Amino acid sequence: MFVCDDSLITFWKRNGPPRSLAGREGRCSVRREAPVVMVGSDAVEVDRRLRSGELACPCGGYLAPWGHARQRHVRGVGVLRPRRGRCGICAVTHVLLAVPCLLRRADGVDVIGAALRAKASGVGHRPIAAVLGRPTSTVRGWLRAFGGNVEKTRSVFMTLLVQFDPLTAVMPVPASPFAEAVEVIGACAAAARRRLGVVGAVSPWQLASAVTAGLLLTPAGRG
Repeated sequence: MFVCDDSLITFWKRNGPPRSLAGREGRCSVRREAPVVMVGSDAVEVDRRLRSGELACPCGGYLAPWGHARQRHVRGVGVLRPRRGRCGICAVTHVLLAVPCLLRRADGVDVIGAALRAKASGVGHRPIAAVLGRPTSTVRGWLRAFGGNVEKTRSVFMTLLVQFDPLTAVMPVPASPFAEAVEVIGACAAAARRRLGVVGAVSPWQLASAVTAGLLLTPAGRG
C-alpha cells in the first residue's frame, strides 16, 4: 500500500503550506474544528515517523507519541484507532487523522467524493444514496455541507492548481459552482501527479482531505 500523504506533510514542512492556505504569519486559513494533523494510512509507518520526530506540528514544532484517540469504524476504510501526538513547543496534542477520512464523518472521503461527483453530474441525492447504500439524509447532508463551502473550496484548490501547474489550461465552464469545485479538485490531483510524481498518487478526495485538514465538509466559520 502506497502512503503518499506522509510525503505531502514532509513537502509542506520543508517548503511551507501553499500560499492559498496560508494566512497571516503563515497560519493555515482552513479553519480547524479540532487539532488535527493529516498522516498516512499505514499505521506502522505513522508510528515510526512519530517516534522519530518526523511529523511536524502546525506551529513548527515536532510531535511525540501521546497515546491514541478512541477507536471507531469508518465505512469504506475500516476500524481505526488514530494515534495522538503532542508538540514539544506549543504543548498542544493532535489527533493524527489518516487522509482516507474526514473529521467526524462515519464514511471514508472516497465514498463521500463519489456522491459529490455524482451530484456535480446532475444526479439527485436519492439515487446517489441508493447506489452507495447510505441513508438519504446522510447523503443530503454531505451535499449540503459541500455546497455551503463551494466558493472557498474552489478558490483554495484553483490557487493550489496554479501552484502545481502554472501553465494549466483554462477549465471548461461548469454547469454550476458545485460542479466547478468538484472538477478543480480532480484537476488539482492530476497536476499533483505530474508535478510531484508518487506524492500525487492519492485519490483526488484524499488529496482534498489532506489539504483541508479533514474539514472538507465542515461548515464555514466553525472551528
